[in-house]
Amino acid sequence: MAQYFEIYADNPQPRLLKQAATLLAGGDILAVPTDSSYALVCRLDDRDAVDRIRRLRQINDKHHLTLLCRDLSELASYAHVDNRQYRLLKLATPGPYTFILDATKEVPRRVCHPQRKTIGLRVPDRKGLQMLLELHGAPLLASTLIPAGEDEPLNDPQEIRERYEKQLDGIIDAGACPLEPTTVIDLTAMGTGGEAVVVREGRGSLQALGL
Repeated sequence: MAQYFEIYADNPQPRLLKQAATLLAGGDILAVPTDSSYALVCRLDDRDAVDRIRRLRQINDKHHLTLLCRDLSELASYAHVDNRQYRLLKLATPGPYTFILDATKEVPRRVCHPQRKTIGLRVPDRKGLQMLLELHGAPLLASTLIPAGEDEPLNDPQEIRERYEKQLDGIIDAGACPLEPTTVIDLTAMGTGGEAVVVREGRGSLQALGL
């Protein structure tokens, strides 16, 4: 049965987020609000938790999971980033963008794309989630909470509770999210002199990045 943490979006209670961080440290899976939609998160190095997320979402190992990072310096520990890529990342973070980059050895191979060895990374602009990342002390592995067989992510924490209370270990309720997916940009080609490739246009403005 999932523990339920009701927090204020603008002034989240540290006591509740510390309890949520303790669940993550123990290998649990949480539903959390981001600056785009609700997502499932777990520890990066927890194989069982990652497998549970894949089963819940009914996705295979070719589906990019995303690392939620506190800032660009943390992101750069998990992805190979050159100067051109860094300048673009700096314009976009924190914010509703997901970037596909070549993963470093810090990222377990089982959570990378099996052929390309890439990973999705983002720095979210959501106060409660940033505080949770700080308390956890490391990036979290995430997947948008889209029910199996459906196209739209869940946005109502009460509905998430009704549908997943017995499958999740914790739910952080900070109210509704914007319910618009992140803009996904593949930066891998930039590392060899190519250009950024827009994979999906979402909430993040392309014009703001000059794309």
